[in-house]
Amino acid sequence: MRMWTMRQWGVAGVGTAASLVLLGIPAVLIPNGLFSREIEPTWWSYPVWAATALLCGLLLATYAGPTPPTRRKDPTGPRGLGGGILAWLAIGCPVCNKLVLLAVGTSGALTWFAPLQPLLAVGGLILLAAALRTRLRAAASCPAPESQT
Repeated sequence: MRMWTMRQWGVAGVGTAASLVLLGIPAVLIPNGLFSREIEPTWWSYPVWAATALLCGLLLATYAGPTPPTRRKDPTGPRGLGGGILAWLAIGCPVCNKLVLLAVGTSGALTWFAPLQPLLAVGGLILLAAALRTRLRAAASCPAPESQT
């Protein structure tokens, strides 16, 4: 990351801010009139939200390299997407998530899903960190050629 361009740092900043909004509004960590939350957020929801947004922004910046990306298969895609989804499930209200309610009902959401949310948070952050590490290692082992302009 020491060799990142201003463009990449800009993408990281915008990606982090966008992730904060995209995760925070539906989880009602940012108070809004679009969504409501039946159960107050846990104390750890805010640090997980911030860490997720930061990792998402940094991961996004790895795709904004100094040269256009190639069209090869990216093995980090499922990890990055999965990490974001797990973190979103972790910071959201357990009884406000329609998928959880359909799967286990209200009592199941409180007795089964809510206790799993910290594990989902840890899993999501691990997946995002692994995806970022993979992208950074690949960039370091195969640097982009200098432009000939």
